[in-house]
Amino acid sequence: MTVRDSILRELDKTPEDVLTMVLSFIQFLNSTQAQETFETALLSESSLAKDWLLPEEEDAWQHL
Repeated sequence: MTVRDSILRELDKTPEDVLTMVLSFIQFLNSTQAQETFETALLSESSLAKDWLLPEEEDAWQHL
């Protein structure tokens, strides 16, 4: 049994008012994960930019 299966089994036994809280928590976790991914990409940009801005890189991507 996977974790997903276990969660679904537990959800089937959970009252509706608790499911509302569970949904809110899952949405919070997903938005937090998305925010962390975005912040990591943003922080990486300046360090990667020095390579992106090389003339060789411009030439390599010219055909796209």
